Amino acid sequence: MSFDTDVLISGAGATGLTLAIDLARRGVSFQLIEQNTKPFSGSRGKGIQPRTLEIFEDLGIVDRVAAAGESYPPLCQYRPDGSHKVSLLTEADVFPATAEPYAAPLMLPQFATEAVMRERLSELGHHPHFGTQLTGFEQDPHGVTARIAQKGSEQVIRARFLVGADGGRSFVRHALAIDFPGEALGVRAIVADVQLEGLDRSAWHRFQFDSAATQIMICPLAGTDLFQIQAPVALDGEIDLSPVGLTALIGDRTGKGDIRVRSVSWSSVYTMSARLADCYRIGCVFIAGDAAHVHPPTGGQGLNTSVQDAYNLGWKLASVLAGAPEALLDSYEAERRPIALNMLRLSTRLLGEVKQGIMRRDREARQLDLDYRGSSLNVPGPVDGKLQAGDRAPDAPCCGQAGQRTRLFTIFQGTHWTLLGYEPTYRPSAIAGVRIVTIGAGNELVDEDGYIVAAYGVDPGQWVLVRPDGYIAGIFSSRELEQQLSCYLAHMLPVHPTYTLGGS
Repeated sequence: MSFDTDVLISGAGATGLTLAIDLARRGVSFQLIEQNTKPFSGSRGKGIQPRTLEIFEDLGIVDRVAAAGESYPPLCQYRPDGSHKVSLLTEADVFPATAEPYAAPLMLPQFATEAVMRERLSELGHHPHFGTQLTGFEQDPHGVTARIAQKGSEQVIRARFLVGADGGRSFVRHALAIDFPGEALGVRAIVADVQLEGLDRSAWHRFQFDSAATQIMICPLAGTDLFQIQAPVALDGEIDLSPVGLTALIGDRTGKGDIRVRSVSWSSVYTMSARLADCYRIGCVFIAGDAAHVHPPTGGQGLNTSVQDAYNLGWKLASVLAGAPEALLDSYEAERRPIALNMLRLSTRLLGEVKQGIMRRDREARQLDLDYRGSSLNVPGPVDGKLQAGDRAPDAPCCGQAGQRTRLFTIFQGTHWTLLGYEPTYRPSAIAGVRIVTIGAGNELVDEDGYIVAAYGVDPGQWVLVRPDGYIAGIFSSRELEQQLSCYLAHMLPVHPTYTLGGS
């Protein structure tokens, strides 16, 4: 059967861009379309959590993102009497560790993050098609027939898969009639990116923090000369988002007459809700990101969860398109929907704390402890070890046998699976799509400082299989490796690998 493309991605925000970059580096054909005529220009999501920074390292953009952004400024909270207190959003002792190279969230406005992602996609030979709208689609057991409109003309595209990364009002989700249950949270708010004078850029300013209805937050946006204004507003009625209107709002809520908004580059009024799609897939069509879950902005979870949705889906689509069993795709919803459910609970809880005057970001918000321990993709194993199948694979500094310093994340980077053998007695023959790396004296990597053993808790002769998205698929003993690995990879890789264990 003939297809125009393997994957049609509707929506070129952070979710669609992540999926496009991942498919591009895997050589999968796709089209990335966006109904808006130009890129999003706002800062709706401005926090990049450590787990997402790890993903950006794998995608080749973490240093560019870090160069464009900055760490979060301290929080300066003003009391009614004009006094203030300064605190950190995260714990004061958050520092990079050998197993967790990115410790604290990075601030970068969403428009700047997406610009870096588009640049990376362009390097891989692709670009979004702006001003191109998905107007309808039908599917059959083999694929999707989609209709797209561009510049007044309609085109029919035949794709193997369609992914709706088209936001909270997702056309794809509505067309699939997927329920989106949840609740309105009784909060309406504004967010605006502005140029203003009268506040310094050394802190995130929060006024009336003990009042849920009248507080206002003004945060300098890293890498720009802009500030982001966030404030609750009345549940109905028009809101003046002009420079004059915002200046008046700031003056009313801060008691300061010297803060003046000079220009507004982007603004929005929105009503907060927490909703989760009943399912993430029907047939050959998937939803991801805000199309699958919406929530309050507290905790900086949205863009990050969306990026991780796409990162989970990308390698699975590529594997199935190359010939792996299609049942692999069932794990996307099974793994990602529980993550979104917990994220909705977290962001809603943090919203309640903000209403009470508390504003903080603890370890849970940094997403480093997210796991897929209940996944069907895990190889059953002991549950009393340091790490289990489904856990995030830690980083660890180490040394190559030739003397160069390296890290496990450098070994993992790319589209492959990784099989780590600690002080093995033999080495498997090559397996297509799997990078085999042995550790110990006389092997490829030397754990001279013990960081790998400390992070993984492995014993001599043990093997750790790491998925393309950086999660542990299974931990094997030498005697289990041949039978279990062969059986497992038959359900993951395009072609059942045939190999023998032993010297090679």
